[in-house]
Amino acid sequence: MVRTVFIAIFLSLYIIVVGIPLLLWTVISRNPDALYWAGVKGVMFFVRSVGVRVEVSGLERIPSGACLFIANHTSSADAPAVVGAIPRRIAILLKKSLFKYPIVGQAFTLAHFIPVERGNHESAIASLEKATAAMREGQSFLIYPEGTRSPDGRLQEFKRGAVVMAIKAGLPIVPMVCAGAQKVMEKRSLVIRPGVITVEFLAPIDASAYTFEQRDELNKRVHAAMATALPEDQKPLV
Repeated sequence: MVRTVFIAIFLSLYIIVVGIPLLLWTVISRNPDALYWAGVKGVMFFVRSVGVRVEVSGLERIPSGACLFIANHTSSADAPAVVGAIPRRIAILLKKSLFKYPIVGQAFTLAHFIPVERGNHESAIASLEKATAAMREGQSFLIYPEGTRSPDGRLQEFKRGAVVMAIKAGLPIVPMVCAGAQKVMEKRSLVIRPGVITVEFLAPIDASAYTFEQRDELNKRVHAAMATALPEDQKPLV
């Protein structure tokens, strides 16, 4: 619990001291790069400071152009590990409530993250369409297709929104597998434990080769690739 309090205090100070000036700079320059990387590097610094190490492999598999990164979601600890592993600025679809936090919410908006209202189907579809349009313009995105954190660390079934986005945008999907995050921080727990989180980028899958009618086929292919690459205790039971 001491590690959690340490991160809460010093990350809050970092957000105030560094975040506010960078918010103003982003508004003036209309370039979110400095704000984005300060956020990512800052969070990763505090993650490492409490004894969590992130090991990354497969960077050479990432295509040079825009793409859709798809990752499994087991813990609050996997978010910084996954985002920190991606070597380019990305946008993320996040639940709408996260945009209500002061400073952080404004930073998400300026970084072109897109809010999603999960309980509102029409609103969620509109958010996916907005993200698809941004992908066509060259913006890479990250999506957790399970829709929520896994209760036991094992890969859950995927919703189809992610593959539909990739098909409509005609961009490759880069599956990512994150292992060990659920041991660092369990779901619905505030306790952070020292440990190792591994992130691996898998071979990209060309979504432009699939039609909208083949979205289920593509979804199963991405799920199977990730299930195969995960350790035994994170593979789906079925």
